[in-house]
Amino acid sequence: MQPLVSTAWLADRLGTLGLIVLDATFVPVQPDPPRDEAAEFRDGHIPGARFLDLRALSTGQATSLPAADRLAERLGAIGIGDDAQIVLYDNSPHHSAARAWWLLRRFARGLPVAILDGGLAKWRAEGRAIEAGDGFSAPTRFGADPDLAPVRTKAMVLAGLDSDLQQLVDARSPARFDGSEADPRGLPSGHIPGSINLHYARFFRDDGTWRSPQKLAALFTGAGIDLDRPITATCGSGITAAIPAFALHLLGRDAALYDGSWTEWAADPQTPKVTA
Repeated sequence: MQPLVSTAWLADRLGTLGLIVLDATFVPVQPDPPRDEAAEFRDGHIPGARFLDLRALSTGQATSLPAADRLAERLGAIGIGDDAQIVLYDNSPHHSAARAWWLLRRFARGLPVAILDGGLAKWRAEGRAIEAGDGFSAPTRFGADPDLAPVRTKAMVLAGLDSDLQQLVDARSPARFDGSEADPRGLPSGHIPGSINLHYARFFRDDGTWRSPQKLAALFTGAGIDLDRPITATCGSGITAAIPAFALHLLGRDAALYDGSWTEWAADPQTPKVTA
């Protein structure tokens, strides 16, 4: 299974033994009125899909990584075994399936995991089947297999600020990055010194599908990022940072991710911050 699959590919394989579709919709910065991702899932989802519930898979501080046993408990509760193949989709402006991919890569590295190109919006636009309800799955036991080597902490990022071994890619909007727009969580504005802004929306076509590998590579190199040197992705709270990380995965590169991101960095009065 390729890491990025089409709606046609999935439609042809729905119901295949061992293939599990997970709805990874998450809206970290809520609009007014707020969205209820679980209720939206019940109202309509890809047939046979199960609800991952990314909102619950948080420590409560921004959206930092959950404990391995917490994720394993959730995967077991929705019937995912160690021999599953996972296809992730979302219906979020933040393309949160990439965050789910990152979590599964960290805690379920033995599972084949793919993202549905274009997500639920493309599936609906093509007139494909939708079903309502909670989705049924018999609980099972899932054994987590953590690989946290690519996870960066605040201390690690601080230590690398003056090093050529660290390239920081910030996936937030240009206005959030340069401080001209207020932080939605009421934190100081700006960015980590030395980081390069590459807005997550630029990785997608107008229909929400991922750009070609050639276009993705050009986005990185055009921003001055050396694809042959280590790259750490960051954003506001660790959600959209997974988008450049997945893009690099499509290019055959591995990326690290600063999970605390700007939420943790800005909350610390001792960390250096840059505007403009």
